[in-house]
Amino acid sequence: MRHAVDFAMRFIAGTSAALLAIVVLVGVISRAFGDPYAWTDELSRLLMVWVAMFGWMLASRRHAHIRIRFFHDLLPPTGWAVAEVIMQFSVVVFGLLVVLYGAELVERNSDVEAISMPIAMMWFYVPLVVAGAIATVQAAADIVGVVRKEIAKQQ
Repeated sequence: MRHAVDFAMRFIAGTSAALLAIVVLVGVISRAFGDPYAWTDELSRLLMVWVAMFGWMLASRRHAHIRIRFFHDLLPPTGWAVAEVIMQFSVVVFGLLVVLYGAELVERNSDVEAISMPIAMMWFYVPLVVAGAIATVQAAADIVGVVRKEIAKQQ
């Protein structure tokens, strides 16, 4: 199941990035010919949100976020584990807030239509909810992993 979810995230991120490049190119070409398509700007903003959120999800799953560990790595093993749990707990809280406020944005914009495209503005905010949920679950799993490792060391 985990591999299927990771594959789906990579597929959506890659497809969104490719579509973003195509839409931006269409926008540039249409401007060059003096007849710009208005929908390219709005669709490129929508796709940029999707690319960014799926990038966040992939980075969370791969533990690939930029972290400055200089001071963290100077701590003794138990202090390192405590600091890691605190940092991951803050990611859980942030992820839950993103889910909460993202869901509110989705609800508020479900009946608002985009200016140049026949879609609801909620689609700009749907990936926030998914990304917040993935980040929350991943951070919680990381907390469990750190705690288990510390318990195993003490036995």
